[in-house]
Amino acid sequence: MNSIEAVVIANGQFPTRAEVVDIIRTAATVVCCDGAADDFIARGGVPDVIIGDMDSLSDANKARYSDIIVHNPDQNTNDQTKAIEHLLSKGIKRIAIVGATGKREDHTIGNIALLAEYMALGAEVVSYTDYGVFIPCRGQQTFNSAAGCQVSIFNINASGLRSEGLDYPIYDFTALWQGTLNCSSSGKFTIYAQGDYIVYIAVKK
Repeated sequence: MNSIEAVVIANGQFPTRAEVVDIIRTAATVVCCDGAADDFIARGGVPDVIIGDMDSLSDANKARYSDIIVHNPDQNTNDQTKAIEHLLSKGIKRIAIVGATGKREDHTIGNIALLAEYMALGAEVVSYTDYGVFIPCRGQQTFNSAAGCQVSIFNINASGLRSEGLDYPIYDFTALWQGTLNCSSSGKFTIYAQGDYIVYIAVKK
């Protein structure tokens, strides 16, 4: 992804990996999803925007940061999506998401699946975790990765899936698990497809 314009901090497990923490530290704009602001502020951070239905932000921070709160009570979507839509409305497209995994597993699955929808809205979005990165993709894409790096592909609506540079051949997956547990065999790999899919690249240890 090109240079990041903004970071969205979701209300999952706050990241500790140095690379991810540095992404937050150097971001021009930090948007916290509701209760994630409490954790970020407690760690010494100062959000630019706090957005959500305000069901988990502390009363103290509601008062202290009232001037940067964007209250969106819509229950038909989640706070991560509200944050992405807010940034897109400001013309900000290159967005990193952190804290979208951990804690509740149902929220984790939902947050990851939503990446393809953000891509369809025009966002260039990547979700970073302490263990790797989720990248929504469309069509042919090439990725840099160390040999032996663990890779998973989650098919959204793509057809004609094939690859170069992975240990195991890929195909038009129809089940969530089918594209998991692959491995990069060189310094890069390429996915060929028509349609949308999500690539996960693990941090090589």
